[in-house]
Amino acid sequence: MFTGLIEEVGVLRRKVQRESGAHLHIAATRILQGVAIGDSIAVSGPCLTVVEFGEQHFVADCMPETLVRSTLGELRPGAPVNLERALALGDRLGGHMVAGHVDGVGQVLAVSPRGISSELRISLPPALRAYVAPKGSVAVDGISLTVVEVGESDFVVGIIPHTLSVTTLAQAAAGQRVNLEADLIARYVHRALGFGEVSPAGEGPASGTGRAVPPAGAGLTEDFLRRHGY
Repeated sequence: MFTGLIEEVGVLRRKVQRESGAHLHIAATRILQGVAIGDSIAVSGPCLTVVEFGEQHFVADCMPETLVRSTLGELRPGAPVNLERALALGDRLGGHMVAGHVDGVGQVLAVSPRGISSELRISLPPALRAYVAPKGSVAVDGISLTVVEVGESDFVVGIIPHTLSVTTLAQAAAGQRVNLEADLIARYVHRALGFGEVSPAGEGPASGTGRAVPPAGAGLTEDFLRRHGY
Protein backbone atom coordinates (compact mmCIF):
# COMPACT_ATOMS: atom_id res chain seq x y z
CA MET A 1 0.00 0.00 0.00
CA PHE A 2 1.22 3.49 -0.91
CA THR A 3 0.08 7.08 -0.43
CA GLY A 4 0.94 8.63 -3.79
CA LEU A 5 3.49 11.00 -2.22
CA ILE A 6 6.67 10.63 -4.25
CA GLU A 7 9.89 10.33 -2.23
CA GLU A 8 12.41 10.53 -5.04
CA VAL A 9 12.76 10.70 -8.81
CA GLY A 10 15.04 7.89 -9.90
CA VAL A 11 16.47 7.08 -13.32
CA LEU A 12 16.09 3.87 -15.31
CA ARG A 13 19.67 2.85 -16.00
CA ARG A 14 19.11 -0.46 -17.69
CA LYS A 15 16.26 -2.69 -18.79
CA VAL A 16 17.11 -6.35 -19.40
CA GLN A 17 14.39 -8.02 -21.47
CA ARG A 18 13.53 -11.63 -20.76
CA GLU A 19 10.93 -13.98 -22.19
CA SER A 20 9.27 -13.94 -18.79
CA GLY A 21 9.39 -10.14 -18.46
CA ALA A 22 12.21 -7.72 -17.68
CA HIS A 23 14.69 -6.67 -15.01
CA LEU A 24 14.67 -2.92 -14.33
CA HIS A 25 17.88 -1.41 -12.94
CA ILE A 26 16.98 1.92 -11.32
CA ALA A 27 19.39 4.50 -9.93
CA ALA A 28 18.24 5.96 -6.60
CA THR A 29 19.55 7.11 -3.23
CA ARG A 30 16.94 8.20 -0.69
CA ILE A 31 14.57 5.36 -1.53
CA LEU A 32 17.27 2.85 -0.58
CA GLN A 33 17.34 3.82 3.09
CA GLY A 34 16.42 0.70 5.03
CA VAL A 35 15.66 -1.27 1.86
CA ALA A 36 15.64 -5.08 1.93
CA ILE A 37 15.17 -7.82 -0.62
CA GLY A 38 11.46 -8.41 -1.09
CA ASP A 39 10.43 -4.83 -0.28
CA SER A 40 7.82 -3.11 -2.43
CA ILE A 41 8.59 0.11 -4.30
CA ALA A 42 6.15 1.89 -6.57
CA VAL A 43 7.86 2.84 -9.83
CA SER A 44 5.80 5.52 -11.61
CA GLY A 45 2.68 3.72 -10.42
CA PRO A 46 3.21 -0.05 -10.59
CA CYS A 47 4.23 -1.80 -7.38
CA LEU A 48 7.47 -3.73 -7.96
CA THR A 49 9.49 -6.03 -5.71
CA VAL A 50 13.15 -5.38 -4.94
CA VAL A 51 15.22 -8.42 -5.97
CA GLU A 52 18.66 -6.82 -5.71
CA PHE A 53 20.14 -3.53 -4.55
CA GLY A 54 23.43 -1.67 -4.13
CA GLU A 55 24.51 1.66 -2.69
CA GLN A 56 22.93 3.69 -5.50
CA HIS A 57 20.56 1.39 -7.32
CA PHE A 58 18.00 -1.37 -7.01
CA VAL A 59 16.71 -4.03 -9.37
CA ALA A 60 13.07 -5.05 -9.76
CA ASP A 61 11.40 -7.71 -11.87
CA CYS A 62 8.56 -6.81 -14.23
CA MET A 63 6.04 -9.41 -15.36
CA PRO A 64 4.85 -9.30 -19.00
CA GLU A 65 1.42 -8.15 -17.76
CA THR A 66 2.97 -5.13 -16.04
CA LEU A 67 4.98 -4.20 -19.13
CA VAL A 68 1.89 -4.40 -21.33
CA ARG A 69 -0.62 -2.73 -19.00
CA SER A 70 1.58 0.19 -17.96
CA THR A 71 4.10 2.57 -19.49
CA LEU A 72 7.01 0.63 -17.98
CA GLY A 73 7.24 -1.40 -21.18
CA GLU A 74 7.89 1.82 -23.12
CA LEU A 75 10.61 3.24 -20.86
CA ARG A 76 14.13 3.54 -22.19
CA PRO A 77 17.40 3.97 -20.28
CA GLY A 78 17.72 7.51 -18.97
CA ALA A 79 13.98 7.90 -18.31
CA PRO A 80 13.05 9.45 -14.94
CA VAL A 81 10.67 7.48 -12.70
CA ASN A 82 8.69 8.38 -9.60
CA LEU A 83 9.62 6.28 -6.58
CA GLU A 84 7.79 5.60 -3.32
CA ARG A 85 8.39 3.00 -0.65
CA ALA A 86 5.46 1.02 0.74
CA LEU A 87 3.55 2.68 3.56
CA ALA A 88 4.66 1.62 7.04
CA LEU A 89 2.01 1.04 9.69
CA GLY A 90 1.63 4.27 11.65
CA ASP A 91 2.89 6.56 8.86
CA ARG A 92 0.89 9.63 7.87
CA LEU A 93 -1.47 9.07 4.95
CA GLY A 94 -0.77 12.39 3.27
CA GLY A 95 -2.13 11.47 -0.15
CA HIS A 96 -4.72 8.71 -0.58
CA MET A 97 -4.72 4.91 -0.51
CA VAL A 98 -2.82 3.72 -3.57
CA ALA A 99 -2.38 0.01 -4.29
CA GLY A 100 0.27 0.28 -6.98
CA HIS A 101 -1.97 -1.59 -9.44
CA VAL A 102 -2.30 0.34 -12.70
CA ASP A 103 -5.85 0.35 -14.06
CA GLY A 104 -5.11 1.94 -17.41
CA VAL A 105 -2.95 4.32 -19.39
CA GLY A 106 -4.04 7.84 -20.29
CA GLN A 107 -2.48 10.49 -22.49
CA VAL A 108 -1.66 14.04 -21.48
CA LEU A 109 -3.79 16.25 -23.73
CA ALA A 110 -2.73 19.65 -22.42
CA VAL A 111 -0.66 21.35 -19.73
CA SER A 112 -2.01 24.74 -18.63
CA PRO A 113 -0.70 27.23 -16.03
CA ARG A 114 -3.27 28.26 -13.42
CA GLY A 115 -1.87 30.96 -11.15
CA ILE A 116 0.93 29.43 -9.10
CA SER A 117 -0.16 25.92 -10.08
CA SER A 118 -0.67 23.96 -13.28
CA GLU A 119 -3.47 21.80 -14.65
CA LEU A 120 -3.10 18.64 -16.68
CA ARG A 121 -5.89 17.46 -18.96
CA ILE A 122 -5.59 13.70 -19.40
CA SER A 123 -7.58 11.28 -21.55
CA LEU A 124 -9.82 9.00 -19.52
CA PRO A 125 -10.14 5.32 -20.54
CA PRO A 126 -13.86 4.31 -20.67
CA ALA A 127 -13.31 1.58 -18.06
CA LEU A 128 -12.27 4.19 -15.48
CA ARG A 129 -15.00 6.80 -16.02
CA ALA A 130 -17.17 5.50 -13.17
CA TYR A 131 -14.33 5.88 -10.65
CA VAL A 132 -13.19 9.44 -11.39
CA ALA A 133 -15.16 12.31 -9.84
CA PRO A 134 -14.54 16.02 -9.20
CA LYS A 135 -12.70 16.57 -5.89
CA GLY A 136 -11.88 12.86 -5.80
CA SER A 137 -8.41 11.32 -5.96
CA VAL A 138 -6.55 9.60 -8.76
CA ALA A 139 -2.96 8.38 -9.05
CA VAL A 140 -1.11 9.61 -12.14
CA ASP A 141 2.28 7.89 -12.61
CA GLY A 142 2.03 7.00 -8.92
CA ILE A 143 1.31 10.59 -7.80
CA SER A 144 -1.75 11.29 -5.66
CA LEU A 145 -3.66 14.13 -7.35
CA THR A 146 -7.03 15.80 -6.88
CA VAL A 147 -9.50 15.77 -9.75
CA VAL A 148 -10.59 19.27 -10.75
CA GLU A 149 -12.94 18.46 -13.60
CA VAL A 150 -14.28 15.40 -15.42
CA GLY A 151 -15.46 15.32 -19.02
CA GLU A 152 -16.89 12.58 -21.22
CA SER A 153 -13.49 11.32 -22.29
CA ASP A 154 -10.97 13.24 -20.18
CA PHE A 155 -10.31 14.73 -16.76
CA VAL A 156 -8.27 17.55 -15.27
CA VAL A 157 -5.98 17.45 -12.23
CA GLY A 158 -4.38 20.35 -10.40
CA ILE A 159 -0.67 20.32 -9.55
CA ILE A 160 0.99 22.60 -7.01
CA PRO A 161 4.55 23.87 -7.58
CA HIS A 162 6.01 21.50 -4.96
CA THR A 163 4.61 18.44 -6.76
CA LEU A 164 6.00 19.70 -10.05
CA SER A 165 9.43 20.16 -8.50
CA VAL A 166 9.71 16.69 -6.93
CA THR A 167 8.07 14.45 -9.56
CA THR A 168 8.36 13.63 -13.24
CA LEU A 169 5.37 15.90 -13.95
CA ALA A 170 7.85 18.76 -14.28
CA GLN A 171 8.53 17.29 -17.72
CA ALA A 172 4.92 16.50 -18.62
CA ALA A 173 3.91 17.48 -22.15
CA ALA A 174 1.01 16.87 -24.52
CA GLY A 175 1.18 13.40 -26.02
CA GLN A 176 2.90 11.80 -23.02
CA ARG A 177 1.36 8.55 -21.78
CA VAL A 178 0.81 8.18 -18.04
CA ASN A 179 -0.20 5.35 -15.71
CA LEU A 180 -3.58 5.75 -14.02
CA GLU A 181 -4.92 4.10 -10.88
CA ALA A 182 -8.48 4.75 -9.72
CA ASP A 183 -9.29 5.48 -6.09
CA LEU A 184 -9.71 2.22 -4.15
CA ILE A 185 -12.72 3.46 -2.21
CA ALA A 186 -14.52 4.54 -5.38
CA ARG A 187 -13.85 1.14 -6.92
CA TYR A 188 -15.23 -0.87 -4.00
CA VAL A 189 -18.28 1.37 -3.50
CA HIS A 190 -19.08 1.05 -7.19
CA ARG A 191 -18.81 -2.74 -7.09
CA ALA A 192 -20.74 -3.09 -3.82
CA LEU A 193 -23.63 -1.11 -5.29
CA GLY A 194 -23.57 -3.34 -8.36
CA PHE A 195 -23.65 -0.57 -10.95
CA GLY A 196 -23.85 -2.04 -14.44
CA GLU A 197 -24.74 -5.53 -13.18
CA VAL A 198 -28.42 -5.70 -14.04
CA SER A 199 -30.96 -8.40 -14.66
CA PRO A 200 -32.27 -9.08 -18.21
CA ALA A 201 -35.38 -7.10 -17.30
CA GLY A 202 -33.23 -4.00 -16.81
CA GLU A 203 -33.57 -3.72 -13.05
CA GLY A 204 -33.42 -6.24 -10.25
CA PRO A 205 -30.95 -8.38 -8.35
CA ALA A 206 -27.44 -8.09 -9.65
CA SER A 207 -26.00 -11.40 -10.80
CA GLY A 208 -24.68 -13.22 -7.76
CA THR A 209 -25.34 -10.35 -5.34
CA GLY A 210 -28.98 -10.81 -4.41
CA ARG A 211 -29.59 -7.05 -4.29
CA ALA A 212 -31.46 -4.67 -6.51
CA VAL A 213 -29.35 -2.27 -8.55
CA PRO A 214 -30.15 0.67 -10.79
CA PRO A 215 -30.22 0.14 -14.57
CA ALA A 216 -26.79 0.57 -16.16
CA GLY A 217 -25.99 4.24 -16.57
CA ALA A 218 -29.00 5.40 -14.52
CA GLY A 219 -27.06 6.19 -11.38
CA LEU A 220 -28.23 5.95 -7.78
CA THR A 221 -31.33 8.14 -7.50
CA GLU A 222 -33.63 9.10 -4.63
CA ASP A 223 -36.52 7.39 -6.44
CA PHE A 224 -34.60 4.11 -6.74
CA LEU A 225 -33.72 4.14 -3.02
CA ARG A 226 -37.32 4.90 -2.01
CA ARG A 227 -38.77 2.10 -4.14
CA HIS A 228 -36.38 -0.42 -2.60
CA GLY A 229 -37.04 0.47 1.01
CA TYR A 230 -34.17 2.84 1.79
